[in-house]
Amino acid sequence: MRVKSLSLAGGLLISGLVLMGALLIVGDVPLSGADYIEAITHPQSLNGEIVWGIRLPRNLCAWGVGAMLGVAGAVMQGLLRNPLAEPGILGVSSGAGLGASVAIVLGVGLVPFAVEASALLVSLMMSAVLMAFVARFPDRQALILLGVGISSLCGALMALVFNLSPSPVTTTEILGWLMGSVENRSWQDAALCVAGLAVAVGLVPRLRAGLRLLTLGEETAQSMGVNIRHVTLIGVITASVLAGLSVAVAGIIGFVGLAAPHFVRALGLRDPYGVIWPSGLAGGVMVLMADGLIRVMPASGDIRLGVLTSLIGAPLFALIAYKSAKSWA
Repeated sequence: MRVKSLSLAGGLLISGLVLMGALLIVGDVPLSGADYIEAITHPQSLNGEIVWGIRLPRNLCAWGVGAMLGVAGAVMQGLLRNPLAEPGILGVSSGAGLGASVAIVLGVGLVPFAVEASALLVSLMMSAVLMAFVARFPDRQALILLGVGISSLCGALMALVFNLSPSPVTTTEILGWLMGSVENRSWQDAALCVAGLAVAVGLVPRLRAGLRLLTLGEETAQSMGVNIRHVTLIGVITASVLAGLSVAVAGIIGFVGLAAPHFVRALGLRDPYGVIWPSGLAGGVMVLMADGLIRVMPASGDIRLGVLTSLIGAPLFALIAYKSAKSWA
């Protein structure tokens, strides 16, 4: 199983790197071979700025956001043992969206990283609420209910923010941000993705035994020495941080966290721990492909990344729900 996981992860990593390199030639400004040579030899030139300052950070952010969502989705599905679980189920994504919306309404959108910082701050507050809850009530059903409650509350508050928006321009800006995009992202945004994945590298290995034994049921896992409270807390921290950072970098990108683990399982990998890293790599490839499609579409300026991923992911969600309903029946 480990060999299969590593093999799949290697293939997805190579695919992501190839796709990332290919997308360096896709953009609004066409570049010739000589332009790319100039970009490599003179990174401070105009062509160098286009390649290294605009396109590469955008590609890295697309890959990083997808990877964070894929890892978070796999962790949540393994922790809750629910094929419909995804990062947004905790309410952290909605909290980050609320933080960004408030920052835009307050007029600090022109301050560098003010919107991202506000999104991250509120997502961390939601994470703190979840962690405090899990420390007292580790039951997964209660966790799902709390997440739904947080999402509903944040959604209502976002509606209030829209109502209080001072101008149609501000409303449009909020809506555009919430629909998700990696356009015009910088190296600082890419660094946030690296920070999130670094957190995952530190925390995910601590879930190895817990996620595998939880497939046997909570009582059996406890009898074999698994601390359910500890495993749930680590899983919630991991998914919350990754979901919050992904929204802070790119807005709300729907269904990647749901779809990536199912794509990996469709390739024959079933281990709830073994699917985590391949799911992250698959999520990165998915977002890169979606962003690349947006760049080559004729009306790409009118289509947001989150809208495209939702259009693709929603039918998948319905198919999974249908299959789950059949199994329950």
